[in-house]
Amino acid sequence: ASRQAAPPQARRFALGARLNDAALDTIFRTARTYNAWQPKPVPEAVLREAWDLARMGPTSANCCPARITFVVSAAAKERLKPAVSPGNLAKTMAAPAIAIIAYDLDFYTRLPELFPQNPAARSWYEGKPDAIQTTAFRNGSLQAAYFIVAARAVGLDCGPMSGFDNAKLDQEFFAGTQIKSNILCNLAYGDPTGLRPRSPRLDFDDACRIL
Repeated sequence: ASRQAAPPQARRFALGARLNDAALDTIFRTARTYNAWQPKPVPEAVLREAWDLARMGPTSANCCPARITFVVSAAAKERLKPAVSPGNLAKTMAAPAIAIIAYDLDFYTRLPELFPQNPAARSWYEGKPDAIQTTAFRNGSLQAAYFIVAARAVGLDCGPMSGFDNAKLDQEFFAGTQIKSNILCNLAYGDPTGLRPRSPRLDFDDACRIL
């Protein structure tokens, strides 16, 4: 007889609340921003798996404004090419997949579906462009970070960047919509020969305080 999967809460307590060192290394400690890639394709199934993890991260009222366009084909890369800054062009065109991580300014129209516990949630944003922009950008940026962590967790290496022309990219890929680009993230299996020495990070006492 087949066994039913344990509910998420049971799995969490069965496995413990802390990830092991190997997992922490994969997503943070030894993970790097890659600039060169192995000549291996990124399967669609892996991109789907990364999104299925990233979408579980929290956003304000579960608003979920992030929208990702995966640029994989040669034709799609040619469309992207004019928007990428010269310093990022070669490594981006060489990546097997590039994620255009954007946010949707019409996110609030999905709140009746995504936040059904409050039927009035859409009215928090409707007709309020400043609230729409702030909420979409903040939460879309959160989801971009979740996606990078999720991509690393499923075995991909990432090269996130902001060196591109947002207006040019939006005109090419999102014309006629309320979707706005936020970051690009090259996705692949990294070639470590292209790595630079890791840059320093701020220590706890430099960046944090406890009151």
